[in-house]
Amino acid sequence: MGILLLLRGGRVVSATELASRFEVSVRTVYRDIEVLSGLGVPVSADMGRTGGFRLREGYFLPPVSFGPEEAASLLLGLIFMRRLRVMPFPKEADFAERKLLAVLPSGTRENIERASRFIGFERLPADLLHPERDDPQSGGSDDAAEGERVGAFLRALLSRSRVMLAYRSPYREKEAPREVEPLGLFWDRDRWYLVGRRGGEAGERRTWRADRVLSIAPGRSLPPVVSDFDAAELLERKWLGGAMEAWLAESPVRIAMRADQAELLKRDWFYGKAVFEEGAGGRVVMSYGEYRSESAAALIRWLGPGAELLEPREWRPIVAAGLRELLAAHGI
Repeated sequence: MGILLLLRGGRVVSATELASRFEVSVRTVYRDIEVLSGLGVPVSADMGRTGGFRLREGYFLPPVSFGPEEAASLLLGLIFMRRLRVMPFPKEADFAERKLLAVLPSGTRENIERASRFIGFERLPADLLHPERDDPQSGGSDDAAEGERVGAFLRALLSRSRVMLAYRSPYREKEAPREVEPLGLFWDRDRWYLVGRRGGEAGERRTWRADRVLSIAPGRSLPPVVSDFDAAELLERKWLGGAMEAWLAESPVRIAMRADQAELLKRDWFYGKAVFEEGAGGRVVMSYGEYRSESAAALIRWLGPGAELLEPREWRPIVAAGLRELLAAHGI
């Protein structure tokens, strides 16, 4: 079974590689290949220095049986998924768990069922420094509907088809539905993000926050071309860096602060993607994109003495009014 799983990918695997992988001799590998061929498995042998074994195209691998640890790994993954705020394919995941439990020996099944009680995954805490609010007009408060949208996007991604996607950001006008080629998706800080290309292969690549998607409808099928997109390119908050550049261009905010305050913000998941530059008097100036004056004012109050809002100038009275309220509350 292990040999079949390795050969199923379509590439040629040498006898030496198989022997190293399963810690057996090359002679044993050849005997195992003979057994598979005798059972009717279409294993082809490519001769030469770069030769090896491969499965002929079109071979269907029969249902795979799982060992106790393998099944436990899959079931623990399902337990973790249930702790997400939004879970794609919840009904299908429930059926998958039932099927996995059904094929396990009774003793192993009982241990796995117990595992769901004594293994826990904590939900992410709220981000108080830079909260991301739902947009009620986008249906952001409906987790079930969001799960359906994520599932529809993932289904289109796996079937290589486009979708018609309608989106609304609380900072912009509602967008008309557009044809999108799904490229991938990722999860960050309890949010799903959809990545796609607008207008076909030459279109712009963009990221949409799933709870702000208004609707996803099936679109046209795509040609059978393997995409070179890799979600790892966006991890470690690389996606946020690109978004921050766009926000900075649209709604720039500049705050001067002490060096120790800047070092603190550089460790934050959000403000760490801002631009930090040396300012006058040994201070550091942080530039980032922000649409809400109350968020900038809250950051100034959180930083405390040493922080000053430089731009936009029209927000400075808002910051001052909040500070006056604090002074009055303390009898000053």
